[in-house]
Amino acid sequence: MFELSSDHEDFRRTVRDFAEQEIAPHVHRWDREHHFPADLIPKMGEMGLFGLVVPEEFGGHAGDGGEFTYLCVAIEELGRVDQSMGITLEAGVGLGINPILTYGTQEQKARWLPDLAAGRALAGFGLTEPDCGSDASGTKTKAELVDGQWVVNGAKAFITNSGTEITSLVTATARTGTRENGKPEISAIMIPSGTPGFTVEAPYDKLGWNISDTHGLNFDNVRVPEENLLGARGKGYAQFLATLDDGRIAIAALALGCIQRMLEECTRYANERMAFGKPIGVNQGVSFQVADLAVMAENARLLTYRAAWLKDELDAGRRSHTEVKQAASIAKLYTSEAAVTSTRIATQIFGGNGFMEEYPVARFYRDSKILEIGEGTSEVQRMLIARGLGLPA
Repeated sequence: MFELSSDHEDFRRTVRDFAEQEIAPHVHRWDREHHFPADLIPKMGEMGLFGLVVPEEFGGHAGDGGEFTYLCVAIEELGRVDQSMGITLEAGVGLGINPILTYGTQEQKARWLPDLAAGRALAGFGLTEPDCGSDASGTKTKAELVDGQWVVNGAKAFITNSGTEITSLVTATARTGTRENGKPEISAIMIPSGTPGFTVEAPYDKLGWNISDTHGLNFDNVRVPEENLLGARGKGYAQFLATLDDGRIAIAALALGCIQRMLEECTRYANERMAFGKPIGVNQGVSFQVADLAVMAENARLLTYRAAWLKDELDAGRRSHTEVKQAASIAKLYTSEAAVTSTRIATQIFGGNGFMEEYPVARFYRDSKILEIGEGTSEVQRMLIARGLGLPA
């Protein structure tokens, strides 16, 4: 059965100390100014956070197993202090590094992974488009092979880590032809930053995740070498589906960090806030809600780390993709919806103070909603879970 080892817990304390010292003192200002702290990424790299799943030969720290669980621990602890920094790590590894690590050639890995694993660079993954979200098979971006080069035209939307000063590339899905059954052939193509015709749009004015870097992208006759194809031609759609399975577990860890923080904030506030001469925690209307937060945190932790353990077991050849896929969707669905509920409860417990930006519950309230949307909406998770149970598609 799965459980976190003493090494995992030691690692948790290390990441928590880093988050409390390097992020917490600045997070209110960063959020207000929509500032992405690029100088923090190399520090996270020095701690090994971006290289947790990367083999040593490519500059990472993957070793004796359990790497994905370590990653989830790191995401949870960063997310407990700030959800934006949690998603920066989650996307940097899950969407930036993992596709290259899983599907790249030796040459591609050697070129890109060392800097990404060290935190000297970030990479994005361009899947979503302005008119194409959950229906990723409806990709309109096209790539045509001309004289040994891919010529890419199209647009992507809501792409994390795509426009920072240290972003080195974006991997984008594109139509590269049509299959015999008439459906589009979708491939993944690596597009380095600064390539002529590759334009990063202005950052979005978002409801939450204000510290996270998020942009729309445009490709106007962007030309990259034929060898920038990532994985086999026509396998881009299958690759992204597999990538999202892992990403859903990581998002569950991010949501868990949110729930845990709300539990801590509400427990403290219910003991300190006085009303009618007593701490508000003596009132069952408050104490019962704090108890509910504790149940949510416990359930979220069990679901998340069971899914992470299954992922590590899969990597060791002891579990099946089907088990991991189902566990990932269940963990993502429960934790993301519980995170949104936890911030609503916290805001209510804090009363008027919960509506003030000086209190962290307000920021977490804004940040939480996207957890039910990114890397597969709640509706998509329910569909996948139902299919996993054998119900008709």
